[in-house]
Amino acid sequence: MKLYYSSTSPYARKVATVAIETGHEAVIERLAAAPHPIDRDAQVVAANPLGKVPTLVTDDGLTLFDSRVIAEYLDAHTRRRRVFPNEGAARWTALTQQSLGDGLLDAALLIRYEQTARPAEHRWDLWQQRQFDKIGSALARIEEWSPALTPDLTIGTITLACALGYLDLRFPDYNWRGAHRGAADWFAAVSVHPSLEATRAPQPLAA
Repeated sequence: MKLYYSSTSPYARKVATVAIETGHEAVIERLAAAPHPIDRDAQVVAANPLGKVPTLVTDDGLTLFDSRVIAEYLDAHTRRRRVFPNEGAARWTALTQQSLGDGLLDAALLIRYEQTARPAEHRWDLWQQRQFDKIGSALARIEEWSPALTPDLTIGTITLACALGYLDLRFPDYNWRGAHRGAADWFAAVSVHPSLEATRAPQPLAA
């Protein structure tokens, strides 16, 4: 299988973590990609018309996107363990956690694009602040959940961990831990999993 991948993409990290947990890492070839909202990567567009990562091309010719679809495909063909609970409250809880983590990431990526891709004269401060408001609301909900969160990896906790890790990567001055000690403690505990450590994005070089 071939995976179009960027080491700084939190969605690609989610898939890479699932691949390790489900035993697929050795059979997936990572193809370095450079997705961008303006300068689209032609090789990714050829496989995925949206030009986004992650995109997975399976051995039998399926092309799958986005991270939710790829993660579920890997889980359905697991060589080791399931990260999607099969049924009942555990499944719906994990899927809802995944949705919250993805929503937090959507807001964070929109801010990132606003700051790095949009010309300065066209940036809208209020719109950007409203994206930070979404992040704040998501963090408050994770904090509410934190007493019940465990370090066990499901698609929900993997996504939440990738989301919090992306905040650290792209917004190092955003002190989300200050008002969310429960979430911070949970994140510290879950982050020691080898699969999350192995997929952590490299830190940006100092200016």
